[in-house]
Amino acid sequence: MDYQQLIEEVYQEVQSENLKGKVADYIPEIANVDPNQFGIALVDLKGNVYGVGDHQVPFSIQSISKVHTLTMVFHRFNSKLWTRVNVEPSGDPFNSIAQLEYEKGIPRNPFINAGALVITDALCSKFENPIDQITDFINELTGESCVKINADVKNSEMAHGERNTALAYFLKSFKNFDNPIDEVLEVYFSHCAMEMSCVDLAKSFSFLANDGYSIFANRQILSESHARRVNAVMLTCGFYDEAGEFAFRVGMPGKSGVGGGVAAVMPHKFSIAVWSPELNEKGNSVKSIRALELLTDKLAFSLF
Repeated sequence: MDYQQLIEEVYQEVQSENLKGKVADYIPEIANVDPNQFGIALVDLKGNVYGVGDHQVPFSIQSISKVHTLTMVFHRFNSKLWTRVNVEPSGDPFNSIAQLEYEKGIPRNPFINAGALVITDALCSKFENPIDQITDFINELTGESCVKINADVKNSEMAHGERNTALAYFLKSFKNFDNPIDEVLEVYFSHCAMEMSCVDLAKSFSFLANDGYSIFANRQILSESHARRVNAVMLTCGFYDEAGEFAFRVGMPGKSGVGGGVAAVMPHKFSIAVWSPELNEKGNSVKSIRALELLTDKLAFSLF
């Protein structure tokens, strides 16, 4: 399989379709990003990197970091973690308060905001310096020091974080929150404000394509069965309330972020990251989703 030729074809086809969306403007710092940027990076299991377009430009990964934080606490809590957060698709907006109240403070899955706050709270219970340790962990997964927290994006999110603060207080009222809310929110906004390029993001997801083993960190990050479970949650819950559509059209476990990035894996083959800032009404990158759909159409193999 000539991956370089494949992603170049996909890139050209998506560009020719001239798809349009809307940059996330509720985080003012992200609203200023050039909307025409578009990059794809694919990393195979030998560590070869293939890229096209703006694949080396760092961007705000936003919710994609929720996969990294889930990975960090996955084996530390075993079954206890899953009494605090479920693994069902939400079918509601990612920041829904009504759903959290209806389900008595147990978030639907670890990737909607309420679920990611529970995971971040668990991180704060287990790690002394969670912000540094998340950064160190992602750097280890990529084999280099690449993660930067964009202070402007973080401050922008903190200044407009009323809904996440409300979700945290809701969780606390249902006894599903152990640490001081301000502390957890700062960690949460910090990991969402991390910047990485498509190349680094694809490398950081490589272990999920490789039964939990990272070729860049040279170690087993998750057991094979835990890696499969993270992939399962990504397939069913990784794209806000468009997860079913993504599974239907693309059929790869992945996670999107409102910065316009998508990271995905084809188990036993490769990991891939695509970035383009313009989003559809569900909060997913228009060009990134289309690129992955074309990619899986062109591949001779599929997850299914």
